[in-house]
Amino acid sequence: MGKVVFFIRHFFTSGNKRSLKSKKNILLLFAIRAVGMPISFMIIPLTIDYVSAETYGIWLTISSLVAWMGFFNIGINNGLRNKLAESIASGNLELSKKYISTTYAILSFISVTIFLVFIFINMFIDWSIVLNSSSELTIELSRVAIIVVGYFCFNFVLSTVNVIYLANQQPAKASFRGLVEQLSSLLVIVLLINYTSGSLLYLAYGLCLSPLVVLIYYNLSLFFGELKTISPSLQYIDFSLSRDLIGLGFKFFIIQIAGIIQFQTANFIIINYFGASEVTNYNIVFKYFSVLTMLMGIFMLPFWSAVTDAYSKNDIEWIKDAEVKYRKIAIALVGVAILMLMVSNYAYDLWLGKGQVEISFITSCLMCLFTILFFFGSLYCNILNGISALNIQFKASIVSPFAFVISAYIFINYFEWGISSIIVASIIANFNGFILAPLQYRKIFFNRENVSN
Repeated sequence: MGKVVFFIRHFFTSGNKRSLKSKKNILLLFAIRAVGMPISFMIIPLTIDYVSAETYGIWLTISSLVAWMGFFNIGINNGLRNKLAESIASGNLELSKKYISTTYAILSFISVTIFLVFIFINMFIDWSIVLNSSSELTIELSRVAIIVVGYFCFNFVLSTVNVIYLANQQPAKASFRGLVEQLSSLLVIVLLINYTSGSLLYLAYGLCLSPLVVLIYYNLSLFFGELKTISPSLQYIDFSLSRDLIGLGFKFFIIQIAGIIQFQTANFIIINYFGASEVTNYNIVFKYFSVLTMLMGIFMLPFWSAVTDAYSKNDIEWIKDAEVKYRKIAIALVGVAILMLMVSNYAYDLWLGKGQVEISFITSCLMCLFTILFFFGSLYCNILNGISALNIQFKASIVSPFAFVISAYIFINYFEWGISSIIVASIIANFNGFILAPLQYRKIFFNRENVSN
């Protein structure tokens, strides 16, 4: 026991400043996720009990459709993440303040425009047709859409605080904010169950307003507290810097579009081909294996900005050494994924109640494979993102949405694989993560080619 304690203490106290910061953030992230994971799993069955599996599927689909509006971010936040990490590493606080102020200004303008345009367009949308639901829900669905879009627009701007935490190599603080939002959502669901009857409208109000209050608090506390020196200010808005943010961010933007098309259209495709209940089933399988993507994400979250910091200081050996360690973590998680697959049917019954869902074992197998490939793809994509080597990923992202949609169409209509079609199509569309990104990493760091490629 003493050796174990010594090993743990040595692990978290040895290494250079960057490594120590990453390790401490990883430890905090584990603690935060250990609390957050059961909360997120509790929210799903409670919400289904409150509004029914079909209505919950409609809620998920509306949320997914609204998430498409993330297109309008045009990658600015990811551009900010790299540029801010570089300016902080060089100690240029004035430039950092300008990057933050300009980002908030650009996103605020985009956000207001989105909301005004949507209010106009929403008058002509029949949501019951879009969501393949009863015509009696048309008015309620329209109101829910306005609430969700309104929340999205506020979140669109205020969630920049997360990017600032990440650029400053403080991912644990960003994740703790997410935990507080989860707790507020859980509290809202419990209150709704006890004091109201099942209502999609009440659900929308509760799950949008509670995290928004948390987000506003975090913005105020950050910029009037520890990061007051780089807080946004009107006089520091410098639109000449938008070229830096958007130039780098545009490639991130295209990459984000590919991700949004793949992940957010999945629910839309499922609800139209198979119904709202199958949206719930798909998301249950996704959520089950997301335990592992969350674990990998804990390790990866400090990594991107740490790579940016290391690369800006020409510390290439640190990046190579970190890649080896993270690859070993990914291999270890493969074993856990296989074990989770073997007990998946029992886990679903234990989680949601026996007989509540019917999920085929092959669907679980495919989601397990998708998750395993994600482990390795996320490792190499994070390294390349951190050094802004985006050209190959950018080109792959132009192809991958077409690969996803075409594959999904073929598998659904000709192979009749049901919701498994979506997972297979997702695996095919992610060819960059598990094929191209590892090859590019080897080329850059072992052949020392120009990283701008």
